[in-house]
Amino acid sequence: MKMLFAATLEQQAPDIPKKLALLNWPFLFLLTAITLVGVGALYSVAGGDLEPWASRHVVRFCIGLALLFAIALIDMNWWVRTAYPLYAIALLLMVAVPFVGVESGGARRWLGYGDASFQPSELMKVALVLALARYYQWLAPRKVSRPHWIIPPVLMVGAPILLALEQPDLGTAALLGMIGAGMLFLAGVNWLYFLAAVAGAVMALPHVWERLHDYQQERVLTFFDPERDPLGSGYHILQSKIAIGSGGVAGKGFMQGTQAQLNFLPEKHTDFIFTMFSEEMGFFGAIALLTLYLLVLLFIAYMALRCRGTFARLVAAGVGLCLFAYVFINVAMVTGLLPVVGVPLPLVSYGGTAMLTMMVGFGFVLNAHLNRIVRLDRKEIGAIW
Repeated sequence: MKMLFAATLEQQAPDIPKKLALLNWPFLFLLTAITLVGVGALYSVAGGDLEPWASRHVVRFCIGLALLFAIALIDMNWWVRTAYPLYAIALLLMVAVPFVGVESGGARRWLGYGDASFQPSELMKVALVLALARYYQWLAPRKVSRPHWIIPPVLMVGAPILLALEQPDLGTAALLGMIGAGMLFLAGVNWLYFLAAVAGAVMALPHVWERLHDYQQERVLTFFDPERDPLGSGYHILQSKIAIGSGGVAGKGFMQGTQAQLNFLPEKHTDFIFTMFSEEMGFFGAIALLTLYLLVLLFIAYMALRCRGTFARLVAAGVGLCLFAYVFINVAMVTGLLPVVGVPLPLVSYGGTAMLTMMVGFGFVLNAHLNRIVRLDRKEIGAIW
């Protein structure tokens, strides 16, 4: 049966030239367009120079494209086999961070040596999507909402969240929580469980508040009243609001943003790059960029809905959730709708790990789209493990 299953997949999967022709090229065009926006923004941040950020952003995007094509062209059953091992590797790397991680800015979130480093929590975002999709591909639909079958996915989501909070990295913990909850909802878990989780979270707020670090508590207090410390914890968000507001409808023009160019705006090449872009390009420019993200999300939703198999559908939808969480948290953060938690804007902010993570995720979306007619049987899922 296992050989028959593999042969069936091989017959259904076209050869590489045909796969390349069947890729969703308009989707790739949108990703390239957003990246070019990032290149232009980073060029402006550097005062009209490709160094040190814009040129590296292009190189990382090219590396990401190579990874995207490689992932998209590999047979789906191989990714089914490796979903759990990839999750285990990502989890072990997160466990290793407190012991051998690189400390920066008072937090220990990276692994690496010398100038090369990466965040295992970024890898976990994609690995979590794959693992949950693998679990629900195997699980019979009638068991999805039974209590003892909910425990394994909840543990899969909870373990990396706890590790992220220990780093501490509240932004990553929030992202993992949004992705995990979204995946469980899309898998068909009864909404009453989510209601109970929200009620439990509300009751746990006093305990969570006591466990937060001083600077995290300060960020939350600053969120409610930025004016309480305008030159300290409230500086980032106040300058961000000033920059966005000063951009007006049409913006101040490329490389003409005073808040960014005169260095009033902190972290303008990473977390607050949307603020810098909005100041220069104004309301219309910000809406245009958000429209590009919306189109990418619509493409992902379209590709996910066309997938017949649970694994492919959940993987594509999970990557869409990841992208939405990134964009939503970053934009809400820099506009004062959420506390500042340090989440980059995908494909626009400078950062290698986040860029490669999203490109890998998009590769899985395209892989799901190429294999949208393939159905993986639950018994065979168990056999190929």
